[in-house]
Amino acid sequence: MKILLFAGSLRKDSLNKKVVRFTDKLLKSNLDLKTTVVDLQTLNIPVYDGDIETAGIPEGVKTLAALVASANAIIISSPEYNGSMSSPLKNTLDWLSRVKPLPITKKPILMLGASPGALGATRGLAHARWPLETLGNFLYPEAMGFMHADQAFDENEDLKDPVQLAKLQKLINSFIEYAGKLK
Repeated sequence: MKILLFAGSLRKDSLNKKVVRFTDKLLKSNLDLKTTVVDLQTLNIPVYDGDIETAGIPEGVKTLAALVASANAIIISSPEYNGSMSSPLKNTLDWLSRVKPLPITKKPILMLGASPGALGATRGLAHARWPLETLGNFLYPEAMGFMHADQAFDENEDLKDPVQLAKLQKLINSFIEYAGKLK
């Protein structure tokens, strides 16, 4: 099974990028999985604009669309912006929805989120469900928010809290089983 992971954040030191990298580490222990981590910042995806689309889908969007299309499942970790989904994630989904054939449909998706606050980006994850479901994806019913994520990782970017680690591992295992049934 091929799993694509990315953060709905552009910032170099993003907490959600840490969650993605750590989740990728956990997935690497399963030999039946092939993972790809994408950094949206490196793709230089512009703000969606119909005039840009008319001139041609940007290369970064095409690159991401190909990776999404080839993935059997997707894991996204995204911050919350003002109580809603992040603008980089929304923009990315808007661009992906313009690629034909639609690459981000009928994909099992696990949502994770991290923030320095007490809610762990969970409000943003709830809002992100709408466009992902509208595009015909299968969102895993559970999600996980990492609250106080600015203190959650050690210097090796490993989760410090064994309870959070066990919860994440259980969630990932359940998601992989779910995605495998949809394959």
